[in-house]
Amino acid sequence: MTHRIVILGAGYAGLGAATRAARLLRPADVELTLVNRTDRFVERVRLHQLATGQPLPDRPLSAVLAGTGVRLVVAPVVGIDPGAGEVRLDGRDLRYDTLVYALGSGTAVDDVPGVGTHAFTVGDLDGAQRLRARLSALDPNGTVLVVGGGLTGLETATEIAEARPDLRVTLVCSGQFCGWLSERARRHVRRVFDRMGIEVLRDSRVTRVGGDGVVLDDTRRVPSDVVVWTAGFAVSGLATAAGLATDRRGRLLVDDRLRSTSHRNVYGVGDAAAAPTPDGRETRMSCQTGLPMGRYAAAEIARTHAGHRSKPIRIRYVWQNISLGRRDGVTQFTRSDDSPVQAVLTGRLSARFKEAITVSAAWLASR
Repeated sequence: MTHRIVILGAGYAGLGAATRAARLLRPADVELTLVNRTDRFVERVRLHQLATGQPLPDRPLSAVLAGTGVRLVVAPVVGIDPGAGEVRLDGRDLRYDTLVYALGSGTAVDDVPGVGTHAFTVGDLDGAQRLRARLSALDPNGTVLVVGGGLTGLETATEIAEARPDLRVTLVCSGQFCGWLSERARRHVRRVFDRMGIEVLRDSRVTRVGGDGVVLDDTRRVPSDVVVWTAGFAVSGLATAAGLATDRRGRLLVDDRLRSTSHRNVYGVGDAAAAPTPDGRETRMSCQTGLPMGRYAAAEIARTHAGHRSKPIRIRYVWQNISLGRRDGVTQFTRSDDSPVQAVLTGRLSARFKEAITVSAAWLASR
């Protein structure tokens, strides 16, 4: 009997799982189906580039999957029934024997009043396209406020400032500016921000977003023509609604084989899953962990299907790559637990390194 494997989501993790499973499993033994809400593979780590008007590579999933034997279904997922082994799509149901949950994440827009109504995001293709249209219509001397001091916030603020030096860009961060980086890396980011004229509001938390700016936790009002929200990730509520074990953020709880802790025929990969790391912490949401998780899950499914011995995943961190516009950047090398070391790469060399890693990640996911 043909074993039905359904993979939900065609981001780095889901597409990586699909393409590797196609290489490791015999078509006569399994039926591989990849479900995605759009017919394109989107390089999410480039969406801040798209927002500033730069073209992105067009990667139709049909072309990526040609010759692999993977069936592509373009439809939104509206529900999962683990008891029946079914995925509910918009208009039909899809049966599975093994499910790979790789629905990724988006921007958290529900935690602060007004974000969903007034702010722009770069967490998905639609959001980045809306921001691109708004920025292109913005007059010189317009103001842009980027909320969130993480990697996405740094990359978005510098990309906008470089592409539109006629705009006034401000970054709001709730804690220490770049506090997770080493001092050497922080100094470089500060120099780049100073050179680009980006103002930083440190230790400031936004409590409300309006059509003309934001309100901070000290009651200050900061006016802005455009508010870009990058403060935090959110995942789909489908896993929780289906009765799968999830954490407080809605991420699928998985073991060191990436199997659901509550349903053994479900695997979780990428941002949508909370996998354990060697030091006991959960994985950070990033391409750096998502792609290896997807490829590991495919190999683990193949081992299990063949009756071979299982082996745990070892999730280790190596670096954090941060682009600061197209010609500058900082690469913070890390210990395996993601804590920073003093070794960093900066400037054009870091920008080129980041570009090489981004290109190779898309290549690996699609092959």
